[in-house]
Amino acid sequence: MTGADFVTRFAPSPTGRLHRGHAFSALTAREATRRAGGRFLLRIEDIDAGRCRPEFEAALLEDLRWLGLSWEEPVTRQSERAAAYARTLQSLRDRGLLYRCFRTRKDSLEDISRAPHGPAEPLAPGPLPTGEEARLLARGLPFAWRLSLAAAREALGGFSNLAFQEEGAGPEGQHGLIAADPGLAGDVVLARKDLGVSYHLAVVIDDAAQGVTHVIRGEDLFAAAHVQRLLQALLDLPTPIYRHHRLLLRPDGKRFAKRDTAEILADLRARGVTPEGLRAKLGF
Repeated sequence: MTGADFVTRFAPSPTGRLHRGHAFSALTAREATRRAGGRFLLRIEDIDAGRCRPEFEAALLEDLRWLGLSWEEPVTRQSERAAAYARTLQSLRDRGLLYRCFRTRKDSLEDISRAPHGPAEPLAPGPLPTGEEARLLARGLPFAWRLSLAAAREALGGFSNLAFQEEGAGPEGQHGLIAADPGLAGDVVLARKDLGVSYHLAVVIDDAAQGVTHVIRGEDLFAAAHVQRLLQALLDLPTPIYRHHRLLLRPDGKRFAKRDTAEILADLRARGVTPEGLRAKLGF
C-alpha cells in the first residue's frame, strides 16, 4: 500500500517530556510514511486530564519539530473528542455489551500483585445482581464501565474469525496473520469517572475517524491489538495493519521512560546534540 492509501500516526501523551524512545518511534512511523509516499498524522492523546499538561504538549511539539518532523494540520486532540466517545459508549451500553464494575483501582492492583503472571487487566467478576448493583448506585459509589467478553462473544457469534495483520513483530516475534485473543485481557475497562474513556476505545474510534491504515508503534503495545481488534468488530470499524517495532533500550537494558531526565530530547539539545546526529544515532 502506497501513496494516499497509506496513513499512519504518531500519538504521544503530554504527560512528560519526550525522550530517545519517543524519537525512535516517531521517526520509525515517519520513515514508513516517506517510503510509502503516504500521509503522516499527529494525534495528542490527552484524555488523562489528571496527568496531561498544556506545557508538555507545547514541549513535545517543539521536540518533534526539532527532530525535523512535520505533519498534517489540524492536529487531533482526544480531549476535544469527548462527544464521539460518549456516543460510542452509549451505543455499546444500549446493546448490553457493557456492565458497571464497582471495583476500585486499589482492588485491581491487589489482584495484579497476587497474580503477577496473569492478564494485564485482572479478570472481573462480571455484572452484579440487579439488587446489589442498585444498592451500590444508591450509595453513590463510583464505578467503571467494563466490556463483557461473554456478551461480545454472543454478539459476534464467537471470536474465531477475529484476526489482524502484523507486518512488524510482537515481543515474541509474532508476525503475519495473528488470531486475535480478546480473552487475554479479560473484561477491560472502557470508561471511568476519572478518565472518561479508556485508551483502547479512544484509539479505535480515532484511528477509524482519521482513516489510519497502518498503526506503527512499540512492541509493548502488541497485546493491545487483541482488544482493539474486538472493538473494531463490535463497532463495525475497519482494521488497520499493525507494525509493532522493537523498543529502544538504555545501556542497562531497561526501557527509556519520561522520568529519565538525562535522556529527554530537550536535555540532549541543551548538550549540543543535533537533530541530524540523533537521527543518525537512531539509524535514520
